[in-house]
Amino acid sequence: MAATQSMAGAPAGAEAVTMINVTKWYGSYQALTDIRLNVAPGEKIVVCGPSGSGKSTLIRCINRIETHDGGRIIVNGTELTAETRNIDHVRRDVGMVFQSFNLFPHLSVLDNCTLAPVKSLGMGAKEARDLAMHFLQKVRIADQAKKYPGMLSGGQQQRVAIARALCMKPKVMLFDEPTSALDPEMVNEVLDTMVALALEGMTMICVTHEMGFARKVADRVVFMDQGQIVEVASPEAFFQAPKTERARNFLAQIIH
Repeated sequence: MAATQSMAGAPAGAEAVTMINVTKWYGSYQALTDIRLNVAPGEKIVVCGPSGSGKSTLIRCINRIETHDGGRIIVNGTELTAETRNIDHVRRDVGMVFQSFNLFPHLSVLDNCTLAPVKSLGMGAKEARDLAMHFLQKVRIADQAKKYPGMLSGGQQQRVAIARALCMKPKVMLFDEPTSALDPEMVNEVLDTMVALALEGMTMICVTHEMGFARKVADRVVFMDQGQIVEVASPEAFFQAPKTERARNFLAQIIH
């Protein structure tokens, strides 16, 4: 049975993200089974679990990178359906940072950040540049604005990717293992950026194996296995007293 839990005290209909009995198939393989989860505005959710448990598929369904096959997904009051207008509306509200940085190599850091606000939001060039510099400053990389992605370290590129997503003024940020492609010495600079973002009240859903980040930032930890949500708990409860054998085995493997 999949687990579900909404933030205590959140009024009905106020959720930033609602997933109701969501399923996803890849051919004969069921990647998601009966996913039920509510995320309140301002909540920080960390999704963890073994490889192949459906974590990345779950968050990719939230902005329709992956198409769910059953159930309902509602983001800030807009239900994700096949209707293009709804998809576009949700994607304007939802920023996403991937494992790979997905920056345009032929564009400068600044141009990577201004492209979407100009093209998608109709923002003027000066306003877009000012906004981009604001967020590049926020992620502590404004001094690299004129450089190209290939001139930056992996940690710097990922911080640019975060700034680029913020330039769309999202209401929800999704992170799909944002530190997994980084060398160990670069991980903390990205996690520090994410911690600062969380402290400012951004709604965040983050797939990560960085359990220190989960302890520090998460309001709730969602543990997945075999395409299901197995446990939903506060970080304290999850790390100190996981309810299921699957969660205990997972924590034993990643926490030394």
